[in-house]
Amino acid sequence: MRRNGISPDPLSSSFVTKSCIRMNSLLGGLQVHAKILSDGHQSDSLLMTTLMDLYSICQKCDDACKVFDEMSHRDTVAWNVLISCYTRNGRTRDALGVFDTMQRSRCGSQPDDVTCLLVLQACANLGALEFGERVHSFIRVHGYGNALNLCNSLIAMYSRCGCVDKAYEVFKFMPNKDVVSWSAMISGLASNGHGKEAIEAFREMQRMGIVPDDQTFTGVLSACSHSGLVDEGWMFFNSMSKEFRIMPNVHHYGCMVDLLGRAGLLNQAYDLILSMAVKPDATMWRTLLGACRIHCHVTLGERIIEHLIELKAQEAGDYILLLNIYSSVDDWEKVIEVRKLMKEKGIQTTPGCSTVELKGVVHEFVVDDISHPRKNEIYEMLDEIGMQLKIGGYIAEVTSELHNLGADEKETILSYHSEKLAIAFGVLATPPGTTIRVAKNLRTCVDCHNFAKVLSGVYNREVIIRDRTRFHHFREGHCSCNDYW
Repeated sequence: MRRNGISPDPLSSSFVTKSCIRMNSLLGGLQVHAKILSDGHQSDSLLMTTLMDLYSICQKCDDACKVFDEMSHRDTVAWNVLISCYTRNGRTRDALGVFDTMQRSRCGSQPDDVTCLLVLQACANLGALEFGERVHSFIRVHGYGNALNLCNSLIAMYSRCGCVDKAYEVFKFMPNKDVVSWSAMISGLASNGHGKEAIEAFREMQRMGIVPDDQTFTGVLSACSHSGLVDEGWMFFNSMSKEFRIMPNVHHYGCMVDLLGRAGLLNQAYDLILSMAVKPDATMWRTLLGACRIHCHVTLGERIIEHLIELKAQEAGDYILLLNIYSSVDDWEKVIEVRKLMKEKGIQTTPGCSTVELKGVVHEFVVDDISHPRKNEIYEMLDEIGMQLKIGGYIAEVTSELHNLGADEKETILSYHSEKLAIAFGVLATPPGTTIRVAKNLRTCVDCHNFAKVLSGVYNREVIIRDRTRFHHFREGHCSCNDYW
């Protein structure tokens, strides 16, 4: 077109940019962007929004933001793409900030139903319950309350924030429920430790004439797994292909491996993986590796690492689980070998990060964090909590520290894990009896789990921790996971 002397207009440039998006071609997008600037089409808001989407998908979030900042006119679609960009690139707190900015904006670009969907996803990812409730209120006020996709997103958001009662409230009052609604509710009940209720919801769904799909079975099998219902799990798993003509995928097999692993049937779980009709993925092997950690099965753990190496999918977390297995049996020579191997391969661990929300603001903590403006108060509170919990029977689980140190040194290192700092801030900043909700990016360690469990009884607080694996609802000195995760 250009060789024939015809200059592109904003519409043709938009089509070419969309092609770059589909091909994930950042280089092509940069060339098109340069041509857009030289042709003087940067005032076309639709074209600029498409460019933002390109940079977002290519994980160039800062470049997408720069395009947004330079736009002469920003409509609601542009704001939505910015929120999507932040969420896609892990900047979920910034995504929530955009929603606030839109509401304060005087340019007429107010949030719409798509904005609400995107922000609810960000709230779910971050565990930002209070912010999610504000979005829910916005949805009701602006007449979006009966929209099926928004209701389904609200169920998912409340469930992922550990507030299954509110998820059920949304579900109960929905005028119409589709298979997505039922699946979201079943999965929410399952992930929050209500396995039997999830199974009952599955049966009620069938009585209502709603045919389950593969997502529904992922939810109900997860429910069986979290509740240790081995016989029921096998029954549902076998009924998928026989009764509903749904062939199990890796997620369904993964649930079964988790279920068998929780029950201590590790060899049976391993044989199931080897017999699968589909190729096992890394997540499935990691699920079984986690079970090996719980049951201290060294030999099988080593074998699983070999499978992960074959898949070229080994991550720092896999080796951390293996280190846990070795340290639990005091095999420090193997711990040193694994650490050396990790160093040789350049495998670096992901820092633990925990967040807690207070009055709509998300506070973030890492291990030994000194960045919070109330750091001195937080550390004083944590020391006080430590003394109270020891009186209440808490003993530091030093096996959670994977270095061959003395017990006192290990206990000191464990004292300032990110979730402990987040919990201490919650105790400090909220009235007695207030539920503390923490979201963590990694699997919570045994010591932090014990810490939260004892604290829930001593301080009469409900503590809800969502780690990478599942929810932990701590009440009166007990956890919903029954000490298995």
